[in-house]
Amino acid sequence: MKVILLAAISVDGKIAQSREQNSTDWTSKEDVRFFVEKSKEIGALIMGETTYQTIGRPLKDRTIYVLTKNPDSQVSKKGIVFTGGLLQDVLKQVEKDGFSSVLIAGGASVYSQFLKEGLVNELFLTVEPYLFGQGIPLLTDCPFFSLEFVSVKPLNQQTLLLHYRIPSV
Repeated sequence: MKVILLAAISVDGKIAQSREQNSTDWTSKEDVRFFVEKSKEIGALIMGETTYQTIGRPLKDRTIYVLTKNPDSQVSKKGIVFTGGLLQDVLKQVEKDGFSSVLIAGGASVYSQFLKEGLVNELFLTVEPYLFGQGIPLLTDCPFFSLEFVSVKPLNQQTLLLHYRIPSV
């Protein structure tokens, strides 16, 4: 299973100014377009409960696996699967559902958990032209990783899309 971390960040490495902020409040339309295209191409996304709450609905042509501490207290519906437990088991569930790749779509603790467990193969980071100062960092607790540069692509005159691989995975 290929695991791809996908995030939009400010120049100072923040994914949001607060837990309530939706990334589409501050990211470019080109970043949103990339997210839609990549997530439809892959078909499966894993995100934490807080990130899901900022979206609050199923996404057309995609399945969202929402990581929660109490999956049995939530009602799954078409396109939304509430799940929990070991990340390896969640990935097995995604694979069992017919997906060969999955996007990790936030938030910071979910990104960090997947990286800490050595489960991420690639990263796509959209860098937007903002300095938040205060806010939520991309990673909350993560070991050192050496990344292999794949590409950089301007999405517009001010926004860059960085693509990296993690060689050891």
